[in-house]
Amino acid sequence: MTMRTPLMNLLLGERGTQIFLAVLLVTAIVVPILHLAFDAGSSLHLSSYTMTLIGKYMTYALLAVAVDLVWGYCGILSLGHAAFFALGGYAMGMYLMRQIGPRGVYADPVLPDFMVFLNWKELPWFWYGFDMFWFAALMVVLVPGLLALVFGWLAFRSRVTGVYLSIITQALTYALMLAFFRNDMGFGGNNGLTDFKDILGFNINAPGTRVALFVASAVALGLGYFACRYITLSRAGRVVQAVRDAESRTRFIGYRVESYKLWIFAFSAVLAGIAGALYVPQVGIINPSEFQPINSIEIVIWVAVGGRGTLYGAVAGAVLVNYAKSYFTAAVPEFWLYALGALFVLVTLFLPRGVVGLADRFTPRRREPEPEAVKA
Repeated sequence: MTMRTPLMNLLLGERGTQIFLAVLLVTAIVVPILHLAFDAGSSLHLSSYTMTLIGKYMTYALLAVAVDLVWGYCGILSLGHAAFFALGGYAMGMYLMRQIGPRGVYADPVLPDFMVFLNWKELPWFWYGFDMFWFAALMVVLVPGLLALVFGWLAFRSRVTGVYLSIITQALTYALMLAFFRNDMGFGGNNGLTDFKDILGFNINAPGTRVALFVASAVALGLGYFACRYITLSRAGRVVQAVRDAESRTRFIGYRVESYKLWIFAFSAVLAGIAGALYVPQVGIINPSEFQPINSIEIVIWVAVGGRGTLYGAVAGAVLVNYAKSYFTAAVPEFWLYALGALFVLVTLFLPRGVVGLADRFTPRRREPEPEAVKA
């Protein structure tokens, strides 16, 4: 009987993972070709808007994978991951604002336009370093990760769990939203950061740059998915799932439950920050509305609709729900929130394992071959 290596289990362990890999690979190759190789008048041409929309869905999918890791596998229902997503986005937005320089409306070589408008005299200390991409990329990882580390350490060592943890994560997001809405915070107030020009010296609106950002989103989604899958298949991942299923019993047999929860929570926040950093240059704006608590609730709905505790289900849920949102907010915008709430209720009642659970129900399972009898 053929034995699988750990790498083979990681890559080809589940049918859902195989389908995800195939779709992601085809999308990452075909979409840029359709955008660059065909003229706008061709029926095969894929517009920049459509490519950007798919790229945005990929960043949402990475965010959903991060939430599924911490909720589906560790049992921590976080309603604050929109905060980590937005912080990663702001870190990238600050870098992009520093690249504008004298090409802004007020032609100031150092201060962003909103600071000139608000009569700021000098650049705040926390903006220093964001003129360098490596520093901004470091902040994309460090700021959400450190916030999650500090917040998680305080919460988990106090053994805050269940709905109480969900409420305080949502309170954290709401507090950050109120802070970033203030003009004196130095992050653009309610208008946020926008009017980006360059990234790494390339015009951010050039077709080649848009394709590069799209491919970067696909690569980040693939790597983030594999990192989460590696964690869930590892020995530590088994402990994390034991914490989800029986936290008191896991603690009783000697595992440091708080430490496992803390590193999973922090790693999940880092993935959310990376998703936010890839989201901002593609949509062209970041503002405090990204911190809204409703955004964190929507992320949970993506995971629930797709299938909690599967990773690939989180990807499917993020794409399906956001595609439905794009369609219905254009067709019947006043009914979208009602439809979203009804969808969550129906999935909770009738599809507890989400869309992928429904697909598994109608997909015949392959029977594993019986091991060969040992000859005498």
